[in-house]
Amino acid sequence: MAGRRALGRRFGWLWAAFAVSSYGTGLGFGALPLLAVLVLHCGPAQVAALAATGRAVGALVAVPLGPWVEFRRKRPVMVAMDLIRCAALLSVAAAFALGRLGFAQLLLVSVVTAAADIAFKAASGAYLKALVPPADLLVANSRFESTTWTSTMVGPPLGGAAIGLFGPVTTVVADAVSYLLSALGIRAIGGTEPVPERSGAARLRAGDLLAGWRHILGHAALRPLFLNSIVVNGLIMASQPLLAVLMLGRLGFAPWQYGLAFAAPCVGGLLGSRLAHPLAARFGPHRVLRASGALRSCWPLGLAFVQPGVPGLAIVLVVQLGVVTGCGVFNPLLATSRLDHTAPDRVARTLAAWSISSSAAIAAVTALWGLLAAATGPRTAIAAAGVLLLATPLLLPRRANTSRDEPTGTGVRAAVDRV
Repeated sequence: MAGRRALGRRFGWLWAAFAVSSYGTGLGFGALPLLAVLVLHCGPAQVAALAATGRAVGALVAVPLGPWVEFRRKRPVMVAMDLIRCAALLSVAAAFALGRLGFAQLLLVSVVTAAADIAFKAASGAYLKALVPPADLLVANSRFESTTWTSTMVGPPLGGAAIGLFGPVTTVVADAVSYLLSALGIRAIGGTEPVPERSGAARLRAGDLLAGWRHILGHAALRPLFLNSIVVNGLIMASQPLLAVLMLGRLGFAPWQYGLAFAAPCVGGLLGSRLAHPLAARFGPHRVLRASGALRSCWPLGLAFVQPGVPGLAIVLVVQLGVVTGCGVFNPLLATSRLDHTAPDRVARTLAAWSISSSAAIAAVTALWGLLAAATGPRTAIAAAGVLLLATPLLLPRRANTSRDEPTGTGVRAAVDRV
């Protein structure tokens, strides 16, 4: 089976590092907001500010990181970003132990980890493109996606249990250790990696900062995918805190029911990620990309009709299952398409620009939808997001783009055998 073929020892170490980091992130899901509430006794406004500020300022800090990563060896950058995130999280645990933890430190750590996340993703995407043959890119991305959904499914419940048993900083320490183990795994990959060459002056130029966006917005295949992803991610993420307020407040669901409603449907993400390659091989990557992109957008409107009790919980479970199954198929195809349509000397800047835009959009839309919910109520705001999401498939590319950025023929059209 194509999805099970070996991708080599070096990819095995990269996947192992990704897995341990993903499970650490799953265990530490919501750890900083939890500390803000349980330890610092922050109110909703401060918790919302923590989430929005980390994404927004982290994205701003990451703007020069894309070109900086582009012209450096990627593995050392990945190791450095892992160690930075490890140190930032351990500083939270140390401050808590000394009784010195404050809200300003949580804000700073949120910003640092957000910026390091963007730099790491840019470096890892560029490294994956160089490490894995074009014919295996979707297989590799599908494995990463399945790992992400598995860790999302099992990590938060285990993290909640660990906090109950061992205290509020337990998952912060676990997440920090996972970044350290990830750095060690990336170091174990071995092999040589040439220093990327750049033309022109060696110092960072203003044009380098915008090169990623210029490539995305000027590319016939990437531009609609970019706009679709930005809008869909922003609207879906903006609805999550509103749904929490609705379920845990007005509808009276218990916290374990709320957690179950988001953990159990991750099975769909795991299934979707396993189906991405065989579906694309049978029906064509473009057709599957459009179908899964539409699938993930047609469900969220149902969240506006959640009611108390078992029927309401069932609605959330079904809606979330539909959303994450569509995402499980769509995300590996999207990741592969981005790499296919980007030349090696622009991958890091393109991925950084994509991540920066996504983080900034999520922060902005979340803040806007918070204001809308304050004026109209959370149910109305959730419904508005759901209605807008129904129109987002119109942003997807209508035809398969056969243009290539490389002479080696790694375009999406050639990906029928691999995507």
